[in-house]
Amino acid sequence: MSEYADAAEALTRSGAMEDAVRRQSRWYLRYLIVYGVAQTALVLTVLLWHGPVAVGVSTALFALCVGGLSAYAGRQRAVRRRFGLRHGLIIASWGVLYAATLVLGPMVAPDSVPFAVGAALCCALPVAVGVGLELRDGATA
Repeated sequence: MSEYADAAEALTRSGAMEDAVRRQSRWYLRYLIVYGVAQTALVLTVLLWHGPVAVGVSTALFALCVGGLSAYAGRQRAVRRRFGLRHGLIIASWGVLYAATLVLGPMVAPDSVPFAVGAALCCALPVAVGVGLELRDGATA
């Protein structure tokens, strides 16, 4: 084969590999959507339902969700470049907002439904940004 044919074949294989990774990394979009729904329910539960039973139930359910999502993520065959950085930033941003919500919620607006809804939406922002980035990068559910 000529050098041009070899180069064309290499480009074709590279494009096919990129398409395969893009298809196989769609799992992260589904992961973020489930995580976003679960964290929204967690924030609403923590801010509006009080007592040790509330803490136990909400923490246990969220831990089960995160455990299931972690097992799901561990079984995936492909991730995009810089996946760890993106995921770390999303989860760290959520953690900071969630901690601020836990501190400010009882002090500023105890038992306030509007505050709880606003806090849940605020905590969902990093996950929503992650979903937007995944959609922009070509992953569709």
